[in-house]
Amino acid sequence: MNLRSTIKFVILLSFIHLNLAFSQQYVLLGWNDLGMHCSNKDFSKMGILPPYNNVYAQLIKKQTGQSPQIVTAGFVIEYSIPGNTYSVGKTNFWTYAQALFGLPDPLPNNIGLTGKGLTGNMDISTNSFKAEGIPNTPFIDSDWNVERPFQLFHLVARENGVAVSFTDNVIPVSNEVGCVQSGCHSSEQNIKNEHPEVVGFRLNTTELCARCHSSNALGTVGDSLAKSFSYRIHEKHHDIQPINGISTCYKCHPGPVTQCFRDIMRNQGGMICQNCHGTMEALANSISNGRRPWLDEPKCGDVTCHGSVYAEEPGKLYRMSKGHGGLYCSSCHGSPHAIYPTSQANDNVQSIRLQNHAGAIDNCLVCHSSPPTGPGPHGIIFIGIIKIETQVPREFGLDQNYPNPFNPSTRIRFHVPKSSFVSLTIHDLTGREVSSLVNTKLEEGTYEAEWNGENFSSGVYFVKMVSGSYMMTKKMMLTK
Repeated sequence: MNLRSTIKFVILLSFIHLNLAFSQQYVLLGWNDLGMHCSNKDFSKMGILPPYNNVYAQLIKKQTGQSPQIVTAGFVIEYSIPGNTYSVGKTNFWTYAQALFGLPDPLPNNIGLTGKGLTGNMDISTNSFKAEGIPNTPFIDSDWNVERPFQLFHLVARENGVAVSFTDNVIPVSNEVGCVQSGCHSSEQNIKNEHPEVVGFRLNTTELCARCHSSNALGTVGDSLAKSFSYRIHEKHHDIQPINGISTCYKCHPGPVTQCFRDIMRNQGGMICQNCHGTMEALANSISNGRRPWLDEPKCGDVTCHGSVYAEEPGKLYRMSKGHGGLYCSSCHGSPHAIYPTSQANDNVQSIRLQNHAGAIDNCLVCHSSPPTGPGPHGIIFIGIIKIETQVPREFGLDQNYPNPFNPSTRIRFHVPKSSFVSLTIHDLTGREVSSLVNTKLEEGTYEAEWNGENFSSGVYFVKMVSGSYMMTKKMMLTK
């Protein structure tokens, strides 16, 4: 065996050993707070958003015979971006950062506005870890010409210096943002020339748009007469066509190449930006009526969406909310606009490694050492799903529940002709979802799920099955 083969063999053994050690004791979940972070590439004329990315993680201790435990004390989590180790030269941000943000001293090379670099240790934040303000760019070290907006970040959890777990997920960033790249304006100087009343708008200066136009994303208060950046952009461009088309949003939100809206709602639900956010005119009007951009956004728990069963914590956005066992919603479901599974392979790396399929982390045994007996996230009891026939059905189908009427439990049989993502939910007479029985990818076969109505009042309920374009509803009667 030559030296190269020996090295490969040793690395392979080490990887196998680490994986065995990791899977036996700790599970590390990492995610980004947003499906896409944007940044200028050129800051010589103006700055919209700086290089600034946020990575979060939670470390779970698996214990035989005990419930999983989220741990932080005594652990260090290191972060890095393989193949992307520096940013200076890939953007001229560091040349203009001091002037743009009024810094007392020049910003050190490859260090972001929060003091974070492209590698380092995450900070502890209650029951999680965070690294905010990572100044990454969409360019790897070996190629400054082609944007790679969906690179992976790598996390390693250590206890007393010994690695106990690792994970990889996407750290998204794109330079495909701006007034010129979208084809709307001939130059950034042309835009500055449309602001003759602004002191300092000269050819040899750079300007932060958020200095005058308040931005909750950057924490600037701006000038009340100038109004917020979000309001001005959406109000000024509200008549861009098509009004109800994702291509319009992609002129500023990356973008026709990046296509940052890439998640299950887009791919399987057929949704576009306007389904949740409304048109640009509606967005501008909502801000005029008091909505705070970045702070008040559409919610999963809205009655027109998933309802109370999948609601965020009161007063919090999805990306800030926690649910089952103190886990962040994003730790299992992914980032806003990148809800698992997505059309980008890298988004699905973590899920596939942990449970052998893409999508939300829905296998209880990822975190539990043995199948739990109580309800899981959102009241789902996955161990109540039984595959009763291996013969492949000819088509999707939902049978009438039995018994019906029932008290307090009933069984629901359904058919899956091919490997598919399946949702099986219970709704009351108003259409409100009251329970979720299945919300995962299933292999072909015939299944049975049980619903226990012990904690529900007598009356009519509906069971709804959805898989891709297939949808079927059956009426059920709970009598007590």
